[in-house]
Amino acid sequence: MEMVRKTDAEWRDQLSDLAYRVTRKHGTERAGTHEDFPDGPGMFKCVCCGAGVFDKDHKFESGTGWPSFYKPADEDLVGESEDNSLFMRRTEVHCNRCDAHLGHVFPDGPQPTGLRYCINGVALEFEPKPA
Repeated sequence: MEMVRKTDAEWRDQLSDLAYRVTRKHGTERAGTHEDFPDGPGMFKCVCCGAGVFDKDHKFESGTGWPSFYKPADEDLVGESEDNSLFMRRTEVHCNRCDAHLGHVFPDGPQPTGLRYCINGVALEFEPKPA
């Protein structure tokens, strides 16, 4: 996989202020601010590099206010690391292609995986499948 590397200034030029803060500085958007993704089949891509990280078929309504998925579209593109910020122990989810912070994964999701990938909507772009 080809890695995407850019300077901080290049990321700032490419991304909105909120997308930069979330993806490059490990921030979080407010719950309920990104439920405007289109209906229908498609792929959720990393806003930074365009990697296809989550399939719409794996999305579910978690009631948390953030887009939630029970598995990544491609396990090689979504990585995990330990996050001990904010006096909590969580598992961070990031894009393996560009190291963008996407969100966190929790062990309280639906079957078949039992996982809930709680993802910042601003870290994603939706690409509908062609008709």
